[in-house]
Amino acid sequence: MTPALRILGTRGVPAAHGGFETFAERLALHLVARGWRVTVYCQQDGTGPVTEDTWQGVQRVHIPVAAAGPKGTIVFDWIATRHAARAGEPCLTLGYNTAVFCALLRWARVPNVINMDGIEWRRDKWGAVAKTWFWLNELAGARLGNHLVADHPEIARHLQRWVGPERITTIPYGADRLAGLPEAPVRALGLEPGRYATLIARPEPENSVLEAVQGWSRRPRGAVLAVLGHYRDDHPYHRAVRAAAGPEVRFLGAIYEPAVVQALRLHGLFYVHGHRVGGTNPSLVEALGAGNAVVAHDNGFNRWVAGESARYFADAEGAARCFDEVLADPTALQRLQAAARARHAAAFEWPDVLAAYEAMLLRWQPARR
Repeated sequence: MTPALRILGTRGVPAAHGGFETFAERLALHLVARGWRVTVYCQQDGTGPVTEDTWQGVQRVHIPVAAAGPKGTIVFDWIATRHAARAGEPCLTLGYNTAVFCALLRWARVPNVINMDGIEWRRDKWGAVAKTWFWLNELAGARLGNHLVADHPEIARHLQRWVGPERITTIPYGADRLAGLPEAPVRALGLEPGRYATLIARPEPENSVLEAVQGWSRRPRGAVLAVLGHYRDDHPYHRAVRAAAGPEVRFLGAIYEPAVVQALRLHGLFYVHGHRVGGTNPSLVEALGAGNAVVAHDNGFNRWVAGESARYFADAEGAARCFDEVLADPTALQRLQAAARARHAAAFEWPDVLAAYEAMLLRWQPARR
């Protein structure tokens, strides 16, 4: 019997929107190459009937949705989950933001593994209503999923408030090892290879962007802090970050081209990661794959991922001290870069991550006759 899987919870493949889409693409192509039949649900704008096609051996179900934003995502997830329940094949649901819909799969007795992502209801950016919605869906996902995937040991421990450890498998996110990329994309942005650090994050308080910019701007560095992200003039936090920036901080805007982002990582001095909430953050793992030394916010999530390849800070003053230390000692910087490569190879290589998923998902295939 050919093993089969349906992937829910992303906007579809090929990846164009974020970490879960990238993972869905990598996993789907890996499983197809291993002889699986894989179906991915894909959201598209507009109206019309549900259609199906094939992309690189992956079966796709296209669901048009007229609504935009979170409402559109909810409508898409509802239709996709109903479709999957009727199909009856084992499912992998990425994220729990609409996990209440997984009751349909339970009622249909369809095996459903849920990647529980981060602790969304703890994020500062959400109001009380949104936090309540995410909290309820975390509970629903934990109770309705046949099995849960945590991408970080701290997430696994968090989920044990709802279920026993036997129902949780910890598998981190993966990233490619980067080497030999051209410098041209970096120079096109007005940066000199080896004379800048990168900060790639949504400009939100929980990502410590303001503290990092303040720390960098306390004194001349002889290097540039290249900040990626969309900063709006009408947003108070965005304005505060820009106001705190000294002359050696460059705001490059939102850059989504993978080749450009990869080149920026590879040719930079180090990577600044201020995220305070979440599990195994894809951006941090990608930095390790690029051999970046890391200056990170000090919390259990980041310490497990980056380990000895990072210097850690809690506030703007601590960030400034980390920048001082890393920029002043090229030998220490090289040691951190080597540690980043070693940590990536030990835990975050895509072949290892995908093999772990395949082994876990095989347990939920129907018994062979």
